[in-house]
Amino acid sequence: MPQADLVTLTEPRSPVSEAYRALRTNLEFSSLDHPLHSLLVTSPADSADKIKTLANLAVIMAEGGRRVILVDSDLRKPELHAVFGVDNHTGLSELLRSSNSAAELPLCETRVETLKLLTSGQLPQNPSVLLGTDRMRSVLDTLVSRADLVILNAPPVLAVTDATLLASQVDGTLLVIRARGTQREHVQRAQALLNKVNARLIGAVLSNASLDSSVTSYYK
Repeated sequence: MPQADLVTLTEPRSPVSEAYRALRTNLEFSSLDHPLHSLLVTSPADSADKIKTLANLAVIMAEGGRRVILVDSDLRKPELHAVFGVDNHTGLSELLRSSNSAAELPLCETRVETLKLLTSGQLPQNPSVLLGTDRMRSVLDTLVSRADLVILNAPPVLAVTDATLLASQVDGTLLVIRARGTQREHVQRAQALLNKVNARLIGAVLSNASLDSSVTSYYK
């Protein structure tokens, strides 16, 4: 996904960008009783819409005045470095394999001043082992201490165990479901797997849905 698909930056007054602002508002209301400092975004099965949703949500959250760190914790098929046009030589993978507890966070700047990106880094042989370690919890704690919100990208729930490992460590999990694409049984299975690890599923985003013409006409 090229930077041009960051619609919240390229078309900030579009109905799609406004939909992301509505999502931001919903997330803020959902966390009134349970503060949301870390959020995992995943999907039941593989979906290109997940990355688009994740990246634009991070932009909108940062533009709302929050210090946001976006983390590509998909150590199998990372994409966020390409979305934001940055190098991926050093990132989360190197932090997890480091024995130095005070290792500096290799955060990348983005076009939004208050949004920083931690790329995946070099791909490890066994991602699930790294993501399930105490070191991952330590890195996540450090990230949370440096930002108002940490948003993590995770592989699909049904594909590998990575998403459930991470979901048990964050304050909330958001599922991206593609209209006319994601199967209902896949959503149900994903929810069941997340429930098994006591993940807090705060909601779902329906992508690829048709825009209501009565709404879009307002923006013309």
